[in-house]
Amino acid sequence: MKCDPTLLRLAQPAFVKSTLIRQLLLPPLIILLVVGLGLAGYLVSESSGIRTLSETGERQLELHARTVESEISKYTYLPSLLELEDSVSSLLSSVGDEHRQGVNEYLEGLNRRSRSRVIFVLDTTGRVQATSNWRDADSFLGEDLSFRAYFQDAVRGEPGRFYGIGSTTGEPGYFLAHGLEEHGKIIGVAVIKVGLDTLEERWQRARLEAFVSDENGIIILSSDPARRLKSVRPLTPQIKERLARSLQYYWWPLNELEPLARETLADGMEKLTFPANSETDQGHQHEVTYLAQTRRLADTPWHFTLLTPLQDLRREAMVQGVLVGVAFSLLAILLIAWNERRKVIATRLAAREALQEANSQLERKITERTADLRASNERLKGQIRERRHAEQTLRHAQDELVQAGKLAAIGQMSTSIAHELNQPLAALRTLSGNTVRFLERGALETASTNLRTMNDLIDRMGRITASLRSFARRGDDSGQASLAKAVDASLQVLANRISECQLQLHRQFDDQQLAIDQTRLEQILVNLVGNALDAMASEPLPQLWLEGERQGDRYRLQVRDNGHGIDAETRKHLFEPFFTTKPGEHGLGLGLTLSASLAAAAKGTLNVEHPANGGTVFILVLPLAFSSTTTADPL
Repeated sequence: MKCDPTLLRLAQPAFVKSTLIRQLLLPPLIILLVVGLGLAGYLVSESSGIRTLSETGERQLELHARTVESEISKYTYLPSLLELEDSVSSLLSSVGDEHRQGVNEYLEGLNRRSRSRVIFVLDTTGRVQATSNWRDADSFLGEDLSFRAYFQDAVRGEPGRFYGIGSTTGEPGYFLAHGLEEHGKIIGVAVIKVGLDTLEERWQRARLEAFVSDENGIIILSSDPARRLKSVRPLTPQIKERLARSLQYYWWPLNELEPLARETLADGMEKLTFPANSETDQGHQHEVTYLAQTRRLADTPWHFTLLTPLQDLRREAMVQGVLVGVAFSLLAILLIAWNERRKVIATRLAAREALQEANSQLERKITERTADLRASNERLKGQIRERRHAEQTLRHAQDELVQAGKLAAIGQMSTSIAHELNQPLAALRTLSGNTVRFLERGALETASTNLRTMNDLIDRMGRITASLRSFARRGDDSGQASLAKAVDASLQVLANRISECQLQLHRQFDDQQLAIDQTRLEQILVNLVGNALDAMASEPLPQLWLEGERQGDRYRLQVRDNGHGIDAETRKHLFEPFFTTKPGEHGLGLGLTLSASLAAAAKGTLNVEHPANGGTVFILVLPLAFSSTTTADPL
């Protein structure tokens, strides 16, 4: 391909146009670079500041976490002291009012000295026998607290540790339980409830953002009351139900503390963004970002989280980003002034070279594009051939599977068919021998009677084999089928099984002409009726309903039985190949798969439902043949 010489005469206007475009695009590009470098400076400054804050936060996290651990551990020994009090052992050994009053007063004094919320003693059944708040109207005395986790742990000899909301007073607290032993046997449980709200008051006075979450992920202590009793991780409905039954948090809704944004920086360190309402900004909503550092508290499954605000850090990072952007903008102005003069000299030469190179590239691209289009055309033709071949192979495989299913069904019926043919054959053998002897004796009338009987037996054998030949025929992809004839043919194939089980059959359908091959429709019905007979094998009064109704241009046929039904898990795999609930010698697991495939090939559907009154119903929906204009009376 040759370049048009007239293009050379357009070099000067093209140069002017290129210069104009450069002047229009360069300022926005510089602005974008300034903004990009400013943003990069901001991010680098922010990252460096976060590292500095994390180092400082680690020290504060360790300090405040140890404070919480110290507050919790100073009450650990107190429940075990009650083992040394003889009046407590006497009360639990022989429950009576003569010991209860003394223990109540002892617990009252101990609670006052230890500055705990309440101290109480339970027997091994979980009922409170003595308590320090015996004078109060909402005393624990007589309460059944056997459902509490701390009691269940302590009565087994394990230390009971539990944070929850009291079911009697509705006040939160930390429960420590200890099993009281006498002669190596646990006779009761001592429990102390302490309040940890002093920690929250200290955090609020120090303007510290922090919270403690328990083993369930529920915030039990927080410097911000709005975060208390919220979940730091999603709670499944099962966990919510378990916590509701335990009454650990009473009836609190336990909503999730959902941050607006979450970014994991390292193990135990995240960047969280929460909404915050500002009273000084006329109620407008702000976003507050924190550096969250988490540490597990010793001897407990709790976690302490320290929140460090990043507002000041972001302001400093923003200043650094602005300085970087301003410095780059000054440098860009100097470089543009120097570069513009150089470009004016080199532009004409570059334009001529670019034009020649563009001409060469255009010719090369046209050649490559032509070759690519030719190769794509060949690949498309090959794909069309492969798809047609695959469709033919799939159709052939489907026909082979249908034929295999038919032959498998005939094989399963071979025993009953042999039995049906053996009786006429035995009768034919006897009658033929007798006829010969009657002919020799001249008893022509008797011989004629025998011959007529033999003819009836032969007709009977012909009907049996004719139904099998019709059932074994290969079907076509298209055609019309009579529903009534298909039902009669399938019942004829299964006649022996139907007569053996004394089936009560209900026929409530119209003789419609359906858009499906006759033998394929018979194959579907034989599979559905055969499965229904298998399902009703243990029923004393088996019943089968064949019910149909017209729905627009389709016909809906229900095959319903009163068998044992199909469970939900089995129904999920019912139409999968080789899936069967029958023993290996009674089924291949292809019947329903082939039936569904045949229905789909005829643009129909096959589904299964589980009626409320028991049994199983298969629903076959097929399109009506276009030549079907009238319907017969219900059969």
